[in-house]
Amino acid sequence: MVISASDKELEVKFHVSDLVEIENQLVKLGATLVQPRTHEYNLRFDTPGGDLAQAESMLRLRRDSESHVTFKGPSSTLGGVLARQEIEFEVSNFSAAQKLIEALGFRSKFVYEKYRTTYALDGLKVTLDEMPYGPFVEIEGRQAAGIQAAADQLNLDWQQRLPETYISIFRRLKELFSLHFTDLTFANFEEVQVSMQRVGINVADKSVAADKRG
Repeated sequence: MVISASDKELEVKFHVSDLVEIENQLVKLGATLVQPRTHEYNLRFDTPGGDLAQAESMLRLRRDSESHVTFKGPSSTLGGVLARQEIEFEVSNFSAAQKLIEALGFRSKFVYEKYRTTYALDGLKVTLDEMPYGPFVEIEGRQAAGIQAAADQLNLDWQQRLPETYISIFRRLKELFSLHFTDLTFANFEEVQVSMQRVGINVADKSVAADKRG
């Protein structure tokens, strides 16, 4: 999602246990389905010396129902959500875009994938993400207050929000569970079981959390 006025992306994630219930709630709220469940394949690029990583920036080529090139700048926290510059545009040919990026001196450093379902709700983008290590909801918008209001509507515990990236969560899991693979793919996680609670990430579905406490 690109916010044209400032190129600033505001987003927050929630680890959940039941994406079906979240989707049912979105439908009840009148959300519009933007993209049905779609597989995403992402290549993350950097210079041989890792200049983008050192600058806390990211260059990505993504393929889902279309293909996009995305640049994200360093992140900060604004109103309890993740804020960072994002520049994104569609490309017509994934392979040609990869060759162009590599011709400019960048190399593919990392592969990651997910299944994503996208809804629009009150000017926000709400995605239901199936990551190799678990299900998440991501909410993006222009203002932190609007994102929090949407989280409340979806019965998500704001205190369990994750103002971080899926990649940073993966790094935490790699360190804690001594995972030796480098790519965030479903194949790599096929025979791996990880506990999100052990890295301090709890489910945000209020009804599920209440059941666990009970």
